[in-house]
Amino acid sequence: MPIYAAFIFDLDGTLIDSAPDIAAALSKGFAANGWPELDPRYVEQFIGNGPRRLILDILEDKGIAYDEEAVERAFEGYLQAYLDDPAGRTQFFSHVPEDLAALRQAGARLGICTNKNHAVTGKVLEQLGLADLFDAAIGADAVPASKPDPGHLMAVAEAMALEPGSWAYVGDTNVDRATAEAAGVPFYVVPWGAGASVDVPVGHRLTRLADLLQHDPRPTAAE
Repeated sequence: MPIYAAFIFDLDGTLIDSAPDIAAALSKGFAANGWPELDPRYVEQFIGNGPRRLILDILEDKGIAYDEEAVERAFEGYLQAYLDDPAGRTQFFSHVPEDLAALRQAGARLGICTNKNHAVTGKVLEQLGLADLFDAAIGADAVPASKPDPGHLMAVAEAMALEPGSWAYVGDTNVDRATAEAAGVPFYVVPWGAGASVDVPVGHRLTRLADLLQHDPRPTAAE
C-alpha cells in the first residue's frame, strides 16, 4: 500500500529531464534579441523558479544587458516555441512511468505542482502519455503566486479535495522543499536532477518513486 493516499509531484527535474526542450525553446526566444544559443546542461542549473526568473537568472549570469521589452520578447518567443514542440527531446528519469502507474494502480491519487507554464504543462503531460495519471496539474501562471508560495501547492491539493495529513509532496529542489515546509506537508526528494544537494530528514531521500509504494521511508522514533 502507498504510504499516503495521494502524492503531488514537481515536474521538471523530478519526473522528467526537460532541460533539452527548455533550452531549445529558450534559445529561440533569445535569438529574437540576438542573444546566444543555450546549452541544455547550462540551462538545467537555473530551472525551478519559472520561465521569467529563468530568463533573468541566465541574463545576469552571462552579463547580458537587457530591458523589460527585451525580456518580454524573449519570454514570448520561448513560450511559443515550447508550445509548438513541448516534449520532443524530453526523457523520463529512471522507472518514472512504471512507478507512477504502480502508485496509481495501488490506489494513490496523483497531482502535479510545477513552475512551468500551465498550458505547456498540459501539453507536455499529454505528449508523454501521462495526462490520465494525474487528477490535477497546475502550472505557475494559473495561481496568484507560484512556488515557493505554499498557496500554489495547496491549490493542487484543494483541486484534488485531499484531506490534511493524507498526502505528501515530491520534488528535486530546495524550492520544492521550501514550498512543502511552508505548506506544512511531508516532503520527499528524488535522487536525480538537483535532488542530491537537497537536505532532507533521514528516510525522505528516495531511490526511485516506487519507494513510496514498497516501503515506508518515514523516519522511526529511533532515527
